[in-house]
Amino acid sequence: MNLIQEAFQRLFPEEIFPYRAEIEYNRRLSTFNANIRLHHNTISLHLNLQWKDIDNEIKIGLIQNLLIKILKGKRLPQTESTKNFNNSKAILHTPNIELYTNFIKNIPMFAEKNKTDPLLDASFQRVNQHFFSGVMEKPNLQWGTDSRRKLAHYNFHDDSVTVSTLFQQGRTEVLDYLMYHELLHKHHQFNHKNGRGSYHGREFRRDEDKYPQRTFIDEEIKRMTRRKRGFFNFL
Repeated sequence: MNLIQEAFQRLFPEEIFPYRAEIEYNRRLSTFNANIRLHHNTISLHLNLQWKDIDNEIKIGLIQNLLIKILKGKRLPQTESTKNFNNSKAILHTPNIELYTNFIKNIPMFAEKNKTDPLLDASFQRVNQHFFSGVMEKPNLQWGTDSRRKLAHYNFHDDSVTVSTLFQQGRTEVLDYLMYHELLHKHHQFNHKNGRGSYHGREFRRDEDKYPQRTFIDEEIKRMTRRKRGFFNFL
């Protein structure tokens, strides 16, 4: 049985799988990334090649997580297995999604560490010592592009912090604040609830508020990005 069909029928055991399913593994997607598309009657799943050797039970959890997202707006027949799904407030959780979530949480332990930068490394060392008692394992540290929209990002899949080159010449306090925000993602890891990945939960926000002079630094970041109007974002 196709893994997409298997994942669907474990979510909705009373339903007949009504779609054509396609699965492709490739190197175009980044480490342990995947995406899914529903077009007419076909569900297409694309996975990074590294998923090929991962246990099928974990992959089924990944697929269920993606199916929940693309089918949420599709009104399925009101049966015993779909009534909670059709209720947008329902909590959607399966043993396979739990396996997938735990797998994602542990990926940083095995990610290859081969990217660093002296300026980012110095920022990491300061933040690690001051806020994490020096016990945080160093992730990959790299500069991105001169982006004023995505200022910094932590990638769970390859355990990397990427920072916009806009801050290469900025004040140390600003760079350290961005570094602290991204390391909080690594510290709190990945959470899954109600069919969605959670990156800024209550504990995350509580710890983010501990950063000294956060409000002042947020204003400085806005000034630095003012040349191009629009929102700024760091994840």
